[in-house]
Amino acid sequence: MAAFFLLVALVGAALGYWFNGSAVFGIFIAAVIALIYISVMVGRSTEVVMNMNHAREIHSATEAPQLWHVVEDMAMVASVPMPRVFIIDDPSPNAFATGNDPQHAAVAATTGLLQLMNREELEAVMGHEMSHVRNYDIRLQTIALALSAAITALVNFAGNFWWLGGGRSRDDDEDSEIGVLAIFGSILLVILAPLAASIAQMVLSRNREYLADAGSVELTRNPQGMIAALRKLENVQPMKQADPNSSALYITDPEKNAKHKRWFAHLFDTHPPLEDRIKRIEEM
Repeated sequence: MAAFFLLVALVGAALGYWFNGSAVFGIFIAAVIALIYISVMVGRSTEVVMNMNHAREIHSATEAPQLWHVVEDMAMVASVPMPRVFIIDDPSPNAFATGNDPQHAAVAATTGLLQLMNREELEAVMGHEMSHVRNYDIRLQTIALALSAAITALVNFAGNFWWLGGGRSRDDDEDSEIGVLAIFGSILLVILAPLAASIAQMVLSRNREYLADAGSVELTRNPQGMIAALRKLENVQPMKQADPNSSALYITDPEKNAKHKRWFAHLFDTHPPLEDRIKRIEEM
């Protein structure tokens, strides 16, 4: 997270130097924008994320009895309040949790997950999500999502301003080598910033996924349930309407097929390879 905040500051410094000749001014503007995004996301993270992923809320057990009761049971075992429950109409099996804290948490499951998993496997998946809630991973991911969105906004602003003819010219720096290098470095940083933000989100997400898997086993006392659930998620089709910015929230990457990938293709995944997650559980 510290690296994430540092990245926001660097992008701000680059833009400030390029457009105003002041890195400090750019850092200040970037900090203000990041705080606005964080405030909005932390205050309304559930509504924002659920709308981004076209989820609908259910309000009682009569609408989805098995999902409601499993979430209720897992919340009780995890000693967290009952979260709000949402369903996403998508045939691809997946689930995620979001919110600011356990008192304002929400979980979502796709219709595909409800059709594919038996109760034991659904408990494992919801135990995974309750671990995210209990460990405050939901807050970490919400802040990371806000910072990533802030970086994207800054980069988009830079791109639009560039096309309008903004930015400093070489004359502004009297053609000095240091000035030219600084301008080149600023442009390069802005170009690479979205990739760096994605990598930062990836690292954060991958570390927390392993912990949530272990947390699910702790809550359910059933490692085979988690293993069986992950195996069913190995060869599924990508989701149709998942928002790319919230991919790291899901239990598996909603945009990619988790299997049939070369080893180097996993380097830029938001989630650890499922075979590695299964292996870790088997070794517990």
